[in-house]
Amino acid sequence: MSDQVSLYAPGNTGLHRLHPLTKLSLAGFALVAALAAPGIWGSYLLVALYLLPLAVWGGLAIRLANSVWRIVLPFAISVFVVQSLFWTGGTPILHLGPLSVKAEGLTFALASTGRILSMVTAFLLLTFSTRPDALMIALTERGLPPSITYIVLATIQIVPRFQARAQTIIDAQQSRGLRLQGSLIRRGRALIPLVVPLVLGSIVDVEQRAIALEARGFRRQGPKTSYLRLDDSSAQSAVRLLLVGLSALAVLGRLALVLAA
Repeated sequence: MSDQVSLYAPGNTGLHRLHPLTKLSLAGFALVAALAAPGIWGSYLLVALYLLPLAVWGGLAIRLANSVWRIVLPFAISVFVVQSLFWTGGTPILHLGPLSVKAEGLTFALASTGRILSMVTAFLLLTFSTRPDALMIALTERGLPPSITYIVLATIQIVPRFQARAQTIIDAQQSRGLRLQGSLIRRGRALIPLVVPLVLGSIVDVEQRAIALEARGFRRQGPKTSYLRLDDSSAQSAVRLLLVGLSALAVLGRLALVLAA
């Protein structure tokens, strides 16, 4: 599958060969566990002891790390600046003129960054190791309405589609003499010739995809066939049930801690 329509990284590792629903269950458990993990370091341990070994198993560790830090770093910086400097009350540990860094704000920012890191890592690991069409077929085979499966597929593909279209527009505008380097004012002016075609092109793309789906019988009732065959096993089914059970236990454990506090 082309990199222009998906973040999927082709491979023949054990992780790649898992059923799409198994990989979805692995990512889902990571999301639930990240939100339910107590303390500051629970989410970081989840990444180190659960998600990172999965990435190594799938041969995706380097690619995953390069993508995760680019996404998480801006969030982390903003969270630390806002929460540490503008935390209401709290214990000051460092004074910066009229502002002060609060210990409680740093603790909250550290815990929030860990949750963001876990969720982003889980989502990217799923998208890197799973073909979107395979995931859509797997969900459809389990009885999920085609409209819902298409929303899932479109969500996974929206970022690479926007990147590919934006790069095409940038190349076209530069070939016409548009300068993207220079001062902030020049760069700001260059945004209009880039944003307008991107937005309009995305609207046209949505219409074209809708027409293509209708031409292929997207709303047709009854069973449908596919050239792509998904192999499943009883062992993977058991793993999925186990992950669902662990997710439920994580939620119940978190609720118990909240009520006991």
